[in-house]
Amino acid sequence: MNTAVSVLILDEPQDLHATVRATLEHMPEFHTISEADLAGASAGTTVALLFLDEIRPADGIARIVDLKERQPNLRTLVVFGALVADDLRALLAVGADAFVGRSKSPRELGAALLAVAEGADCLAPPEQTAAVASEAADSLGLTPREAEVLRFLSAGFSNKEVARRLALSVRTVETHRLNLRRKTRTGRLKDLVSLSRQLGLAPVADGEPLRRGGDYRYRQEGDRPQH
Repeated sequence: MNTAVSVLILDEPQDLHATVRATLEHMPEFHTISEADLAGASAGTTVALLFLDEIRPADGIARIVDLKERQPNLRTLVVFGALVADDLRALLAVGADAFVGRSKSPRELGAALLAVAEGADCLAPPEQTAAVASEAADSLGLTPREAEVLRFLSAGFSNKEVARRLALSVRTVETHRLNLRRKTRTGRLKDLVSLSRQLGLAPVADGEPLRRGGDYRYRQEGDRPQH
């Protein structure tokens, strides 16, 4: 990105205030703005960096609603420490674009801001996605296996196909699917796709190996997700 990204920092914790702002202001890719500057900022090169207060998440949700009313195309990156399923759904519903763990360094936050400004719907740039996705999945109470099942379900695979891909019984996959429905409060494919993307789960690749008792084989031509 050739144009510097305008960053509106909101609700940063006192212990992070100087560090985050100073780091971003010393990086040539960014310049920070105030809310008063928002009206004149270009939505295409502006990102709101919102630090979510886990004690009062409704305040952060209200912040995003207000920002989107003033700048409908504004991109938002939510920094969280802990995030329950209800709060995640509420943030997605009001237009939060991406999420990143509060444990990330200011420079890692900068990398995530660049990814979001360029249109990424993820938790962090590719090199950090796996770790942050795990952190977000943990905050929803998802086990690693449930996250893996979610990844395949969001790609359109049936329970039977997921079972075959992961070398599980169909009944086990059905149990994981019920747990996902309970924890995320949804079973709709559209919602699962959105959640998988926001958690930064990697898309299922055509050449991805199949598991067979600890071994792997590659998917054949007819081995396609069922829609």
